[in-house]
Amino acid sequence: MNRYSRTFTALPEHIDELGHVNNTVWLQWVQDIATAHWSAVAAPEHVTRYVWVVTRHEIDYRGNIGPGETVTGETWIPNPPRGAQFDRCVEFRNAAGKRLVSVRSTWAMLDRTSGRLVRVGADVAAPFLPQTDA
Repeated sequence: MNRYSRTFTALPEHIDELGHVNNTVWLQWVQDIATAHWSAVAAPEHVTRYVWVVTRHEIDYRGNIGPGETVTGETWIPNPPRGAQFDRCVEFRNAAGKRLVSVRSTWAMLDRTSGRLVRVGADVAAPFLPQTDA
């Protein structure tokens, strides 16, 4: 499976009145890692032609971090696309490997010029899907 990882550090501006990372920051990090994965793996012509929007987030919070602490985010696409959409999973783990936040988001692909939904072609999806031996 083509996974992509990135480290995030909780800065003072990420912390809410409860003393830990605010829920909206976790969502920003989901978007950050998803777009970084797209930019790193997709063909340059696809990055130029298409843009992604979220249509749904499902989030499970099992823990949190405070100022100065880091997490490793890992993202992957678990299944082939369905029309213009596919699901993306993201997990955030602390230094001990404990899963703190799990996210499953549905993303839809748009043509950047027209703003219209576009079916995710096999050529667009291939770099993100599990590799199979022929």
